[in-house]
Amino acid sequence: MRVLVVGSGGREHALVWKIHRSPQVDAVLAAPGSAAMAGDARCFPDVAAGDLDGLVALARRESVDLVVVGPEDPLAAGLGDRLREAGIACFGPSADAARLEASKSFAKEFMARHRIPTADFAVFDDLDAARAHVDARGGPCVVKADGLAAGKGVFVCDGPPEAHAALAEIMGELRFGEAGARVVIEDRLEGEEASYYAITDGEHIATLAAAQDHKRILDGDRGENTGGMGAYSPAPVVSEAVEKRILEEIVHPAIRGMAADGAPFLGVLFVGLMIDAAGTPRVVEFNVRFGDPETQALMLRMDGDLVPLLLGAATGSLDPAAALGWSDAAVCVVLASEGYPRGCEKGKAIEGLASLADDPDVVVFHAGTRRRPDGRFETAGGRVLGVTARGASVAEARERAYAAADRIRFEGRQLRRDIGARALAR
Repeated sequence: MRVLVVGSGGREHALVWKIHRSPQVDAVLAAPGSAAMAGDARCFPDVAAGDLDGLVALARRESVDLVVVGPEDPLAAGLGDRLREAGIACFGPSADAARLEASKSFAKEFMARHRIPTADFAVFDDLDAARAHVDARGGPCVVKADGLAAGKGVFVCDGPPEAHAALAEIMGELRFGEAGARVVIEDRLEGEEASYYAITDGEHIATLAAAQDHKRILDGDRGENTGGMGAYSPAPVVSEAVEKRILEEIVHPAIRGMAADGAPFLGVLFVGLMIDAAGTPRVVEFNVRFGDPETQALMLRMDGDLVPLLLGAATGSLDPAAALGWSDAAVCVVLASEGYPRGCEKGKAIEGLASLADDPDVVVFHAGTRRRPDGRFETAGGRVLGVTARGASVAEARERAYAAADRIRFEGRQLRRDIGARALAR
């Protein structure tokens, strides 16, 4: 098989790394890819992830058997539709189905219609009306830009003052562009967050291991939301009983609901969850692609072959009984640039990567780097690296990940020191 992975970040690096190791795969291509992926894939830096025409042409020219789409933006723009129209198998939903992520108001209304548990909410297109709602309801809330905002358009607010500040950024200043022209204001759920993944062909479902992301920039879940500062798997909060509820109350109703609404879902349904003290799961958000940085931990932890699931979902032949093997645990620690998740300087030399190259239990996935003429890497984005390690327990994987992270240096490096702490506290 020849597989094309669309994207250039840490999630896509992890997918390339895993797909390359499948005995079914003869060649992996990546568009645009990155210098860090070049050891496992042939990269096409001139074909952007948003260049739908270019991606379809590339897949045809290179006789690609399967396209795996990493980021959400191309899916929302209809890349999956375009590829399938061209007769090319694609792992990723249609533009209609991608609205589960591309529009938070669509997702909330879908959940209400299909009785999928989530927070109560209200939707606003007018800033003054949104402000009046915040004042009238009082108390904590969550303010979300309706459209795609690279994981940063969510503000968890303790009360009206913070909510007003969030509205000013989202709707007043349009920090996230047109994604913030509409907002969702919802109740703030209490509990522990988790990420759950189900691969589906629109009818059959194969589940992956649960993970937990750390969205806030600072230790103790303080500061601004980011695209993710680290992740670990397994997530102990997702017990066997909780997983049963997630499937029965959320995943299966969502897949049935999308089919009933005329937009069958194909690909990976990523459910962001809040699980309360009684073990009740509620949906925080749906995503229509693999998470970042959860994918880094999942790919390193996964012992089985992912490719049959990807191909089965893309071709309508998913075997729900297909079993993946899993090592005990994996932890990903993100190293970010100074200033992230807002503006940050690029071009800072990265030291220490070579010292980790021979460790079989540590893989460094590149999220925002580029190669210098002298062969070394430098920073090229907000999230720079995902230092990922596996171990016999979350504690062991965490120790290895932080030991490896501390061997990597670049000016302005920032990281959280409490990735996986909730698992250790259980």
